[in-house]
Amino acid sequence: MSDRSPISRRDAVGALGALTAATLTPMTTLRGLGAVASSRPLTSPGAGRLRQSVARWCFTGLTLDALCAAGRDLGLAGIDLLDEAEWGIPKRYGLECSIGNGFGPIARGFNRLDQHDALVAAGSALIPKAGAAGVRRIVVFSGNRNGLSDGEGIANCITGLKRLTPLAEQHGVTLCMEMLNSRVDHKDYHADHTAWAAEVVKGVDSPAFRLLYDVYHMQVMEGNVIATIKQYASIIAHYHTAGVPGRHELDDDQELNYRRIAQVIADTGFDGFVAHEFLPTRNPVTSLREAVTRCTV
Repeated sequence: MSDRSPISRRDAVGALGALTAATLTPMTTLRGLGAVASSRPLTSPGAGRLRQSVARWCFTGLTLDALCAAGRDLGLAGIDLLDEAEWGIPKRYGLECSIGNGFGPIARGFNRLDQHDALVAAGSALIPKAGAAGVRRIVVFSGNRNGLSDGEGIANCITGLKRLTPLAEQHGVTLCMEMLNSRVDHKDYHADHTAWAAEVVKGVDSPAFRLLYDVYHMQVMEGNVIATIKQYASIIAHYHTAGVPGRHELDDDQELNYRRIAQVIADTGFDGFVAHEFLPTRNPVTSLREAVTRCTV
């Protein structure tokens, strides 16, 4: 994929399954995954200063069990963006669900007053289940602008999220608003700048609401990644990675210095997860191994 051919998280799932299946022929599947499982682990959770995980939707050509096994042997500590029915699977491999899929579509979120009742009902059902299952983070979305001003969007998000944060606090769950770029992948998305989302955090004023800083999306949208991480570190509860441009591997064909970014995140004292959310163009386990190596600091 390129900047001229944008793709969203949900739109990519079907295409990625076909791509990964094509990349992993029967022989490479056996050799690639077998090598991961049988070789000495690259690292182990806690060997570096950051806990790393991987977004399940980017690796749909692997079963969730296969991804968990590979992730365990690569030193991951979690699997990202799982549905409720999948929450328990990583535990079989000594991993956890590092953030759960949320409630409500990306385009219709908390910035719309007419969405609040439905979102609150869905959240009220999901949050206690997440807490009981040990899922400590759930992703939430601002929704698209659809003509709303920035001030209206911020105020509406605050109003809606305040209806859920007491319950989230009670169950030890943090709602994480993901910031997405509106330039390439998510046209008209409201939470497309860190400063905007930070105003929502300020207004909600709850430890149960924080930000999901997606390095890929914010590089596309605003750049200045390292300075932004340092400025807003206290309200960021989760990170996502991917190469820019294209949302592929964290390699030398893209523009970000992920080694340095990982060092900066670790230097802030961050104790959450840095999750790899890139679309692999090669053997997915090999690409994931390279990402883990690059971000082990």
